[in-house]
Amino acid sequence: MRPSKRFLLILVSAIVFAAVLAVARIFLTKESIELLVTVWWSIYLSIFAIALIDLFFWRYELREIYAERSTPGSLALGVDNEINLLIRNECSNSIHILVTDEYPDEVQAINIPRPLTIASQNFANVKYNIQPLKRGDANFGFICLSVLSHMKLWQFHIKRGQKETVKIYPNFRSISHFRTLGLHNHIGQMGIHLKPRRGQGLDFHQLREFREGDSINQIDWNATSRMRKPISREYQDERDQDIIFLLDCGRRMHTKYGVLSHFDHILNAFLLTSHVALKQGDAVGMMTFAGSDRWISPLKGQHSINTLLNHVYDLHSSTDTSDFSQAVQKLITRHRKRALVIIITNLHDEDSDDLKQAIDLISKQHLIIIANLREKFLDENILRPVDNFDSALNFAGTSEYVNKRHRLLEQLRNQGVFIADTLPHLLHIDLINEYLSLKRRGKI
Repeated sequence: MRPSKRFLLILVSAIVFAAVLAVARIFLTKESIELLVTVWWSIYLSIFAIALIDLFFWRYELREIYAERSTPGSLALGVDNEINLLIRNECSNSIHILVTDEYPDEVQAINIPRPLTIASQNFANVKYNIQPLKRGDANFGFICLSVLSHMKLWQFHIKRGQKETVKIYPNFRSISHFRTLGLHNHIGQMGIHLKPRRGQGLDFHQLREFREGDSINQIDWNATSRMRKPISREYQDERDQDIIFLLDCGRRMHTKYGVLSHFDHILNAFLLTSHVALKQGDAVGMMTFAGSDRWISPLKGQHSINTLLNHVYDLHSSTDTSDFSQAVQKLITRHRKRALVIIITNLHDEDSDDLKQAIDLISKQHLIIIANLREKFLDENILRPVDNFDSALNFAGTSEYVNKRHRLLEQLRNQGVFIADTLPHLLHIDLINEYLSLKRRGKI
């Protein structure tokens, strides 16, 4: 609670009037001065009496002001979300308030605070937009209301509503909604089929009419008796595999590409590829290295995407150096069954020895894809015109770095590693293409 601007202005006016009286004493008679002083004190005391009445009246009325917040169940990184504040006035008079919210530091808010006038026994909705800037838990505080008293002599600061926590996830929704259709069309044009191969495997697929060449053992006698014609069981090859992602959380993942970091692009690619793999019937697991050490054993079923999402939504890159040998040694102790291991990282030529050692260790048992992020500035530097000495040095340095990088990737291919080398914003598309290509060729 504090005096309002109106109350302070009245008090300043009274003080100015008193100063004028002090100066006027030399020009007025004693009786006139006493009369003016009496008038001044009357006005001054009346102001305070009215202010006290206004104060105590509104302190009681404040109990009849309510507020509640409505938020989405979760937020997506970089996506605008609407927050709704419902303010109800159960007082006997209309109220003049300034509404704001204790929104999290991890978001950017627009159109808040907001001034309002709400009639008695009425309500108002205050809507404002937030854009999450960082993944993790977003903690909302109270709804803050600055309320003017009935005579606008006092300003009360009150808090209503409840604290709540909302999770900020990677922007998985926008990728799946707006790009999945185009992605599947692109895959279809490449001849990559999503349907599993039919055969004489162990997994039951469907019932169908008996065909020439079918084995007698395939006949389903119960179905044959019901349909009054030969019905065969059709099986499919058992193609379900374990897919394990190794996510690099090292210092190189801090690099920004647009509004997102490399690590944000890694999580987007991981989640979307996991979504596709789970729909294909594969089991998906995940391990992180170079910083946070998180592990989740391979899970099956499309519902498992929620488990994976909740396991990584608050994960961030660190300042640690990526140690590939140590990472694969941990993976081998945690998972011994054959799997497709997808390492998502940002390789430099100095990683050569460590990475080769790690690949030698893990390739004996597992199939490997390395999804490698490529910095956009490398492509830009190569394409930039060379018209002076500095640009020539820049071109030469970039070319040498790119050639070393290409040699490293070629050496990894010679070791039997499948490579998806791409820009961050295309990582999810190229990684899914590589995964589905392996499925089509029967590698997994």
